[in-house]
Amino acid sequence: MANLMMRLPISLRSFSVSASSSNGSPPVIGGPSGGVGPMIVELPLDKIRRPLMRTRSNDQNKVKELMDSIRQIGLQVPVDVIEVDGTYYGFSGCHRYEAHQKLGLPTIRCKIRKGTKETLRHHLR
Repeated sequence: MANLMMRLPISLRSFSVSASSSNGSPPVIGGPSGGVGPMIVELPLDKIRRPLMRTRSNDQNKVKELMDSIRQIGLQVPVDVIEVDGTYYGFSGCHRYEAHQKLGLPTIRCKIRKGTKETLRHHLR
């Protein structure tokens, strides 16, 4: 669990913020009400399809650096995921995704945007 304490002028007093999850990031950070626009949530790695992983390879030095960083401070930037008809597709954050896999973390923080099949076809070009 992470704790943050900020000292403010006496008129504002002090407060603390606390959050935890399996990899140091909060399970739900936010999202507009009504489900419109992107939302940031924790998703299980095995629920994210990575259609470009077959054609691309990751820089293993970068993966190792990210693993070290994630161990120390958690994931700082969520991966972008498109949700189409209840299925999640990841097209960015390949190094972050692999680092989570190698660390054995079950979930990853994602910025989810709703998409259509046409959106998905566009990303596969």
